[in-house]
Amino acid sequence: MQEKKRRFSFPSIGLRNIKTALSASLCALLYFLIDRNPTFACIGAVFGMGANMEHSKLHGGNRLFGTVIGGFLGMGLFRFYLIFYPDGESRLLLVPLLFVGVVVLIVLAQIFWVGAVQPGSVVLCIVLFNTPVDDYVSYALNRMFDTGVGVVMSLLINWLLPRERLVDWLGRLGIKCHDTPHLDGV
Repeated sequence: MQEKKRRFSFPSIGLRNIKTALSASLCALLYFLIDRNPTFACIGAVFGMGANMEHSKLHGGNRLFGTVIGGFLGMGLFRFYLIFYPDGESRLLLVPLLFVGVVVLIVLAQIFWVGAVQPGSVVLCIVLFNTPVDDYVSYALNRMFDTGVGVVMSLLINWLLPRERLVDWLGRLGIKCHDTPHLDGV
């Protein structure tokens, strides 16, 4: 039995790839126009883009619900921490609070949105370990807002530019697309 030699082929730039880049770039442009840092909106846009509208709702929902659950949980736990250390001088108490927070986050995700665990944990860790004592509430609220903007941008792009419409438009321009969605970039 003779093995077929695999030929190297360059990855293609698919429609999802283009829509993801468009969504993130529009977020960045919007945020630069309002003189605000676009980082978390762009991350929300990238996470929110799926191969179709259903995938975008799922992935965007994971990111958005995770950010909201982790943000509110992080604010509550950090507030509890500040009762004992108002100046934030000893961060060791944050370790058991993180343990409790992750357990509670997983339970809340099971109730509200199962895919929220990973993005929620990221926000929880950032709020607990990486925000200044005076800014933890505004930081968490801003992350929730920015993530929401990015996810909404991806949902909007996927709604305005569904695969079928793009394939039709590109076909009229003489540009051939992949016939199967699983080969569609990103």
